[in-house]
Amino acid sequence: MEKNTVKSGLKKIQEFLKNRYFKFSLALITYVLVVIWLQNYWFFLGIPIIYDIYISRKVNWAFWKSRKKKNSTFVEWLDALIFAVIAVTLINIFLFQNYKIPTGSMEKSLLIGDHLFVSKVSFGPRVPQTPISFPFAQNTMPVIKTKSYVEWIKLPYKRLAGLDTIENDDIVVFNFPAGDTVILENTAASYYRIVRDFAKNFKFNDINYGRALKSDEEYYKIAREYIWKNPQFNIAIRPVDRRDNYIKRCVAIPGDTLRLINGEIYINGKPQKHFEGIQFKYLIKTNGARINPKLLEKMDIYPEDAQRTGPSSYEIFLTDKNVQKIKAFPNVVSVEPKLADEGTYDYDIFPHDPKYKWNLDYFGPLYIPEKGKTIDINMDNICLYERIIQVYENNDLKIVDSTIYINGEAAKTYTFKMGYYYMIGDNRHDSADSRMWGFVPDDHIVGRPKFIWLSIDKHKKFLSKIRWGRLFNPAE
Repeated sequence: MEKNTVKSGLKKIQEFLKNRYFKFSLALITYVLVVIWLQNYWFFLGIPIIYDIYISRKVNWAFWKSRKKKNSTFVEWLDALIFAVIAVTLINIFLFQNYKIPTGSMEKSLLIGDHLFVSKVSFGPRVPQTPISFPFAQNTMPVIKTKSYVEWIKLPYKRLAGLDTIENDDIVVFNFPAGDTVILENTAASYYRIVRDFAKNFKFNDINYGRALKSDEEYYKIAREYIWKNPQFNIAIRPVDRRDNYIKRCVAIPGDTLRLINGEIYINGKPQKHFEGIQFKYLIKTNGARINPKLLEKMDIYPEDAQRTGPSSYEIFLTDKNVQKIKAFPNVVSVEPKLADEGTYDYDIFPHDPKYKWNLDYFGPLYIPEKGKTIDINMDNICLYERIIQVYENNDLKIVDSTIYINGEAAKTYTFKMGYYYMIGDNRHDSADSRMWGFVPDDHIVGRPKFIWLSIDKHKKFLSKIRWGRLFNPAE
């Protein structure tokens, strides 16, 4: 008797859950809450569609399926595939996604060929700013190589609350801040780096031909106009969520002051925690005998990490552990880090201004902006924060006769609307990172890599390509 009562109760619950009015109410409440969160009330026009899907059923929204007859096996498989694509897309947006390490900028902490499980809920998932796109394509369609998204609908930046916040030394996946403008013929290089290279070449040409020199700002403007007008360059402008994904270590968070001294990072005057995988470029001298490549391979050092620069010299990227190993080679005479000199200006280094004589190994001090913090701005430091003010926070910034104007008004201070981060790769001398392009805004943050679920070594063959020892190791 009791069993029959339980079965009857379960059956009633199942019938209630399957009831179309219950499903409609649940969908409607969820939809309304999302619209209120987005604060874009035009989406309330979608309520009649939800009503029709669950109640009136006038329109066959799953148009590939017939309502009048039994569908073929092909249609059923197609329906399952469409459902799977939608489900996985939502999972990628709000829960987690896969990320493959494409370059060696994080070696030896993370290796080329590592596949990472990246959590979106760690720092809070973002609402897609360009929601209409081809599934699983970041910005380019596979094979045909055209734009994979449309911009008919653009949503404002919104992020759900995350489980935690970014801390110093976290590894973070983010959208490339300098990827707002891209030259499609050379997407691997930063557009701004390409413009600077052209500007440098134009200046050298004027020097070589004895022509009158212009200011660096004028050369940059000439180079930019040349690239935009040159038919051999196809240029794309990408919204935040469609910029390429990068992965680096967050060495500084909002409110920090960062400095690099002799290649070592200092945050608020204290040295950064040392990580085993961090490596630098070293100059190795031998007694004339070559270093056996097989010995280097055993240390996970492959040809792209080691360059022979002379009969008895090499430049190799090494961790501290590998430095000690290579010093023990009988034919090695010396192993010295190849560091830039303090006070040497590198035009590739942010803020790309000769008044800041910074390079890869000597940099700062630099304040990392914090949301709501007000700083003094002047002609000495405006180059550090002008991209934040003008591009990331959408203000009209102009400089006229050494006076800074923001949105038409003279300004001596600025209050930041977002928090910013500073990202550096663990492969300190082979990483395009914040030292080249500056700050990472909060709205560019994608997620936290949690663990390595697959790792493929391109130098090996067949099953030996899989680095079994790295599987399910934490990404840290």
